[in-house]
Formats: sequence, structure tokens, C-alpha cells
Amino acid sequence: MFVQLIDDVKGETLASVDGKEIKEKDKTKLEIAGLLGKLIADKAGKIKIKRVVFDRGGYKYHGRVKAVADGAREGGLEF
Repeated sequence: MFVQLIDDVKGETLASVDGKEIKEKDKTKLEIAGLLGKLIADKAGKIKIKRVVFDRGGYKYHGRVKAVADGAREGGLEF
């Protein structure tokens, strides 16, 4: 699973995370998605981004998509 912060005006990726960055191998896919949300929120904080628009890319808002959003909120991002 990949998560990106994209500047739509400039068309460039500001930050991204990949599920492979999570070192804990004993986690479920749902838990990894939550950790990815927290990780992208941490990277956003480092580049001084606090508010974002969550684009789920046409996927339903449940399961791993919801877990990413919840993790990002826990990490401090505002949607």
C-alpha cells in the first residue's frame, strides 16, 4: 500500500510512504495501514503541512482506507 501527499497545483509529490517501510512483520494489513497513516502525518509535519484533503481514489471508505485516515488523524493531520 502506498500513501502520498500531492500538491495538485504544482503536480508534484511532497511526501510518500510505502508499506515496505513498516519493519514490524507481525502486523495485519489493517494495522499496517494505520501505521502508514501515522507515518505520512509525521512526514507532513516535517514539511510543515497540517491540513490536507483526503482523496481515497474511488475506494470505499472502510477497511484499510479508513485505517490510513484514522492513523493520519492520530498523527496530527486535519482533513
